[in-house]
Amino acid sequence: MKSIENRIAEELLVNPKQVIAAIALLDDGSTVPFISRYRKEVTGGLDDTQLRNLEDRLKYLRELEDRRATILTSIDEQGKLEDDLKKSILSAETKNALEDLYLPYKPKRRTKGQIAREAGLEPLADALLENPNLQPEVEAAKYLNDSEETPVADAKAALDGARAILMERFAEDASLLARLRLYLEEHAVVTVMVAKDKEQEGSKFRDYFDYQEPFKAIPPHRALAIFRGRNEGILSSTLDIAPPDEGWQSDLSHPCAQMVAQHWGIRNDGRAADAWLSQVISWTWKIKLLLHLSGDLMFGLRERAEAEAIRVFSMNLKDLLLAAPAGAKATIGLDPGLRTGVKVAVVDHTGQYLDQGTIYPHAPKNQWDASIAELAVLSKRYNVELIAIGNGTASRETDKLAGDLIKRHPELKLTKVMVNEAGASVYSASEFAAREFPDLDVTIRGAVSIARRLQDPLAELVKIEPKSIGVGQYQHDVNQFQLGRSLDAVIEDCVNDVGVDLNMASMPLLRRVSGLNETIANNIVMHRNQHGEFKSREQLKEVARLGDKTFEQAAGFLRIVSNNENPLDASGVHPEAYSVVEDIARKNQREINSIIGDSAFLNSLKPEDYTTEQFGVPTVTDIIQELNKPGRDPRPEFKTAELRDGVETIKDLSEDMVLEGTVTNVTNFGAFVDIGVHQDGLVHISCLADKFVDDPHKVVNAGQIVKVKVLEVDIQRKRIALTMRLQETSAERRDRGQGSAKPRSNTTNSARVAKTKPMPANNAMAAKLAAAFKK
Repeated sequence: MKSIENRIAEELLVNPKQVIAAIALLDDGSTVPFISRYRKEVTGGLDDTQLRNLEDRLKYLRELEDRRATILTSIDEQGKLEDDLKKSILSAETKNALEDLYLPYKPKRRTKGQIAREAGLEPLADALLENPNLQPEVEAAKYLNDSEETPVADAKAALDGARAILMERFAEDASLLARLRLYLEEHAVVTVMVAKDKEQEGSKFRDYFDYQEPFKAIPPHRALAIFRGRNEGILSSTLDIAPPDEGWQSDLSHPCAQMVAQHWGIRNDGRAADAWLSQVISWTWKIKLLLHLSGDLMFGLRERAEAEAIRVFSMNLKDLLLAAPAGAKATIGLDPGLRTGVKVAVVDHTGQYLDQGTIYPHAPKNQWDASIAELAVLSKRYNVELIAIGNGTASRETDKLAGDLIKRHPELKLTKVMVNEAGASVYSASEFAAREFPDLDVTIRGAVSIARRLQDPLAELVKIEPKSIGVGQYQHDVNQFQLGRSLDAVIEDCVNDVGVDLNMASMPLLRRVSGLNETIANNIVMHRNQHGEFKSREQLKEVARLGDKTFEQAAGFLRIVSNNENPLDASGVHPEAYSVVEDIARKNQREINSIIGDSAFLNSLKPEDYTTEQFGVPTVTDIIQELNKPGRDPRPEFKTAELRDGVETIKDLSEDMVLEGTVTNVTNFGAFVDIGVHQDGLVHISCLADKFVDDPHKVVNAGQIVKVKVLEVDIQRKRIALTMRLQETSAERRDRGQGSAKPRSNTTNSARVAKTKPMPANNAMAAKLAAAFKK
């Protein structure tokens, strides 16, 4: 049996020594961001993606080993742990394989098979299996008894008991289960139907009312839709091999039943017990194996679909968190509304709240001019440069208001930007927002959040529960623990990739820094409030409960951007490596301040000239790069979509209209784009590029500005079909049978299996098994 380290090394295609080193660091309490950035020599340069995969596999494989030990102990205590069984258990590589092996020995409620064994019927079952020439009724008559505990009244009762024994035996054979599972994975079809009288209630699932698809071909988003429909009682589903056109009428005509018969050496030669054994095989398949295996496979499908949904959510979240910040500029945040007015909040260049108000430019009050005048006063008073407009109700109307303000007051030099406000209401009603702004109404807190989100999306979004940001795919249907764990990892990676200004960061942002938790983050903020700004990273050691290990993990990601005692404290160079920079400066007779940002000098350095026993070429190379661009921000340059004037609602759209928009969500089947009409349009995967696209994330990402063309508008269903293939017209696309508010798949043919002509099973294999059975 391979060690955990070797298995992970093979999967990641790296050296086992790298895996062993990484595991040791993780077990010692080091975080993935810290290891990937500051321990490259130790791990041989494993990056954060490799380390996250390693961490996940390590957890799975350790759970597998714990379960393996439990199973071995349980079977050993029963006195049934034979050498061959032990060897099989020790070599099992998945949890499914382990559970298949454990199935015959797993403590269970008293079954019909156990009762039959207690009645002494196992010899009858063995005899009929080994010698089908025996007459079942004649043999059964030998086992009748009138025992009070386990009576066998007649031959039928004896044969029923013998059947129960064989059914358990047949259904608990690990190698057979593995073969059947593989066969079903390859050839099974999932059939979905609408529940009786649920057509109207479940209209959103109508695409699945009469639906079939090969099990192996079901994409994650369709699988999750089916599971949601089942959970809501709208849909029912089954999994089985689609029969040939003539159907499987006899007990052993089903390919899987034939596989069971072949595995146990049962043939239909017309002998006395053959008909009875055929019935046992048929019942074993229909009652035991099909239910067990279809449940397993559907559970596995759900797990894979959930894992993919979590992956998609994580990628979208990462794109949003690493979206370009508008920067340190005074900003007005507008939370649009109609009857209740537009909530206004002003924040300074650091995001600190300054002022608030409510304006009523829209119906029913229509105070347009007064609203512009009030915004102009606030903009001039606080030297505002940006206007952030939430993209909710009345957003386009409010965007028009901001545009009019800019036209009337060009001297203010304002820029307006539409901001995705998903989750702002969650933040405004949160405990943290209440502590931060105890005297502000929740609606004004929302406007503050919108303004800050424009200035620095990462710093603001970390305050919101990730699942509320609105970039997921069936996020409420997936395993919430796994989702939370994955999203937390994404946030941790993003925050540490960008770095955090120690004197500006909020508690929610600080607690995402490597090595920190909520308690220590709170202590940092309290220390900052009591003692003033930090002047050096070393002062972190004065914070309550922030020990040496925490300092090691966090210090490199915490920056002191201004008023620092050591210029290296503003960089991503870890304090433990300051000696390397000092060595570079000393050997070149320079001051540290003078070499920071001196590209010509830094590019001339050879990293190998400054290595030590602790710091090798990878770390020295990173240090030189960091000195070249200290505190560099990995996020892209800020830019915004130009929404088209006069296009404010879905009714304003027309076919072949070219618009600019912002990608709000990327799924497996395409990307949703905000084009400013209160309803995101869908660019189907087949419309993302002029070439085949297997993964939309390879073409677009959340927050990206894109140009799209309108293909079709379904006002009644509020669906907008868009394309990024700008050269193609809607008419041309319709001529090819594509392009609708519900586009087809990435290929020209639908993945659906027509119910009138079910997909055949592997006929060659079925015929082979049938021939073997008839011999």
